[in-house]
Amino acid sequence: MRRHVWAGLAENPALPAEAVDRLVELPELSMELAGRSGLTAGQVEALAGRGVVEARILAESGQLTAARVDPARQPVAALGLLRAGLAPARWAVELVERPELREQLAACPNLPAEVARRLAGDADLAVAVELAEETTDREVAALLASHPSEHVRAALGYNRGASPAVLADLINNRPPLASCDTCARHSVPWVHPPDCPDPDCTLPGGAACDGTHQYARHAILEAALGNPAAPVTAAMRYLDAPSAFLREKLAARTDLPAHAYAALAADPAIRVRSPLASNPAIGDELLRRLAEDPSDEVRRSAAQHPLIALDALDRLCGTVRLGPLPPPRIAAATCSELDASAAAANPELRRLTALRRDLPDAVRDLLAADPVAKVAAAVAPHPGLDDGQLRAMHRRHGRAVAAGIAASPDASTALLAELVHADHNVATLRALADHPAADGATLTTCLRDARARRKAAVHPALPLPQLLLLLDDSDPVTAQCAAANPALPVAEMLRLMPGAGRRLNGSMA
Repeated sequence: MRRHVWAGLAENPALPAEAVDRLVELPELSMELAGRSGLTAGQVEALAGRGVVEARILAESGQLTAARVDPARQPVAALGLLRAGLAPARWAVELVERPELREQLAACPNLPAEVARRLAGDADLAVAVELAEETTDREVAALLASHPSEHVRAALGYNRGASPAVLADLINNRPPLASCDTCARHSVPWVHPPDCPDPDCTLPGGAACDGTHQYARHAILEAALGNPAAPVTAAMRYLDAPSAFLREKLAARTDLPAHAYAALAADPAIRVRSPLASNPAIGDELLRRLAEDPSDEVRRSAAQHPLIALDALDRLCGTVRLGPLPPPRIAAATCSELDASAAAANPELRRLTALRRDLPDAVRDLLAADPVAKVAAAVAPHPGLDDGQLRAMHRRHGRAVAAGIAASPDASTALLAELVHADHNVATLRALADHPAADGATLTTCLRDARARRKAAVHPALPLPQLLLLLDDSDPVTAQCAAANPALPVAEMLRLMPGAGRRLNGSMA
C-alpha cells in the first residue's frame, strides 16, 4: 500500500485508537501522527523521541509536557520542549553535551548564558549561525558580532533582537573582518568566473575578494541595513552605495530623513523605487510621484501604501493589475469612503472595494447589482447575500461570476447545484468542492477537475463510491485527502492499514 494513503489515515480524526497504535510503529508517519489530538501517553512518548519537530508539535498542542520528560533519557523530546519554550532553561546545560543536538539547541529561546557562549564558539559553523539568527542575549550578540565568519555576522544582521550597537558594529566592520570564504580558497584578487571550471567549487556566483572581502561585507551589510534596529546614522552612509541591493534595504526603512527618501525616489533601479513606494514613512507628494512611475512594479507597490489618497488610488488602479485582495487603503476605508468608492466611475476601484468582506449592507448590495462582471464576482463571496441576489447576479453575468457565487458562504445547496448545470469553468468547480453546503451530486461533478478533486476528497458529503475510487487516484495528494476523510468507514480504514490481516513487521515496503 502506498505511503500517501497511510499518511492520510494518520491524519484522519476518525481513525480508531488501535489503528493509531499500529501506525505509530512506522517512523515515516511521525509528522502526520504528531498533529493528531487525543494521543495516548505511550504514543506521545514514541513520537516525541522521533524528532525535534514532532516533539515541538506535541509540546505546543499540550500533549507533551516537561513533567513527563526526562532530558537524560529523552533528549530529543526535551529539545522539542525547549524549542517551544515550555521546558526549564537548565535542561540546555545537559543537552549541550550532545554535539548532534547543538545546532537545534542554538535556536532555543532563553538559553543560559554559559550555554550560549559555548555554542558561539562551537567548531561546527552551523551552530554559531543558528545562534546568531535567534539569540536575544545582548552579550552573546556582541560576542558573535566579532566572529571570524562572514556567515555568522550576516545571520546576526538579520536578527530582529540585535541591539543598535551590535548592528552598528556590523555595518561599520568593527572589528574588521579578517578573511572570507573567497580569499581562504584563492589568492587575491580573485573573482568567481561565471563559467567556473571547478566542478567541486561551492562559492556562489559573484563571489570575489580583492583583499577587502567585498562580497562577504556586502552580505553582512545587506542583512544589517534591512534590520529596523540598525542606527539610522550608520545606515545613511550607504545612501549612495553602488549596490542597488543595499539601496533597496534603505528604501524599506521608515526612519530616514525626507531628503533621503527624495533621493531614493529618483533612483534608476526599480528594485529601489518599488519598496519605497509602499513605505508608510514617505509623504503624499513623493507617493503621488511614485504612483505615476513608468514601472508597473513601482505603481503596483504604491497601490499597497496604507496612506495613499483615494483619488490617487483611483487613477492608479486602472493602470496595473492588483490581484484578489483589497489594498491596505481600501481595507482601512471609512464608511463614507466606502460609499464613495462603491459608486466610483472606475470599475477597478469598485472591484477593490468589493473585495472587502465587512462592507455595510447597503454598499454590499449596491456592488452585487453592479453592471460590470468583475465587480459582481468580487463581492459574490461576501457574507449576507441571499440566493435571490446571487441568482440575479448569475443571470446578469453568467460564468464570469459563477466561481464567486460558489464561494459565497450563504449560497444554498440548491443554488450550488444549479451552477454545475449552467455554463461554468474549473474555478467554479474548485470553489464548489470546498463549499460546506455542496451535496453529493455537485461534488461528484467537481471530480472532473484534478484540483477540485483534492478538495472534494475531504468533503464529508462526497458519496462513498466516489470516495473509495479516490483512494486509488493517480494523484497521491488526492488519495491522501480521501484517506483523511472522516466519512470513510472504519472497516475501510482498517483494510487500508499497512500489514492488514497480519502483524506489522515495522517496514513500509
